[in-house]
Amino acid sequence: MPALRISELTIEYFQGGYSVRPVDAMTTEASDGELVLLLGPSGSGKTTLLSCLAGLLTPTSGRVAVGETEVTALEGNALAEYRRHGVGVIFQAFNLIPSLTARENVAAPMRLAGARRREANTRAEALLTRVGLKERMSHRPGELSGGEQQRVAIARALVHDAPLIVADEPTAHLDYVQVESVLELIRALAVSGRLVIVATHDERLTPLADRVIDLTPERTLAVGRREVRLAAGEQLFEMGDPADRVYVVDLGRIELFRPLGAGGEEFHAEREPGTYFGELGPLLGLPRSTSARALEDTVLTGFGPQEFRHWRAEKNDGA
Repeated sequence: MPALRISELTIEYFQGGYSVRPVDAMTTEASDGELVLLLGPSGSGKTTLLSCLAGLLTPTSGRVAVGETEVTALEGNALAEYRRHGVGVIFQAFNLIPSLTARENVAAPMRLAGARRREANTRAEALLTRVGLKERMSHRPGELSGGEQQRVAIARALVHDAPLIVADEPTAHLDYVQVESVLELIRALAVSGRLVIVATHDERLTPLADRVIDLTPERTLAVGRREVRLAAGEQLFEMGDPADRVYVVDLGRIELFRPLGAGGEEFHAEREPGTYFGELGPLLGLPRSTSARALEDTVLTGFGPQEFRHWRAEKNDGA
């Protein structure tokens, strides 16, 4: 049985009143002892997916199972128990308590779970020794380097020996010297009985992984130009659609808007003849950030990114 099974997972949430769907019908799995990378740019759903795997976020639909535990079916005390003992989380910003020593930060989850102080401290000391901080146990976060703070965070994630460890951009705040040592440590965590999942935007980490799940939005770039005719009220694209062309209005008018989660719409902009819209999606590999429809009978020219650059250069030269 795979250590992780994700089936038809969709995560949708509201932001600024409109809905965002960073994960849509995702299905994948990973095996025990693997180091898995969730690879993708900002906004691709990496942190959202990790939050779902950790039981911190409920998906809109679909299933997540870790071992024999169906995480998406857990509620109440069972969900709290999974969060405490079933998964260890390594945060991007370390999330250490500034007033506590390294030892106390690592011991804190055990103390909250009801462990005696001596038992928690003994476990914390063993883990801090394991991550190379034997001589720094009594230091507070402000007295530690970024790499040392991340090592404390890794030790804290291991206190309950969870079968799943998730790490969100664990090297984001480290210099290249600290990055190497932290990555070596994370790589060593992926052993029999434990699955490690790391979210990152850095493709340089892929050689370390046993499996890479690429969350980069599919990008099919259009080539050439084509004419598009829309009747009044007809929609050109929807927010969240893959972006392949930049559109120039030849005749008519286009309204750009965002559908609101509670119903209704939020007006964004209007485009008239001679203006263009939708350029950032195809140029930067992002999905559509608005919907677009014709306010009246409209004629457009849809450009591939390369042709759009030529069109804009010619227009600027002629200005």
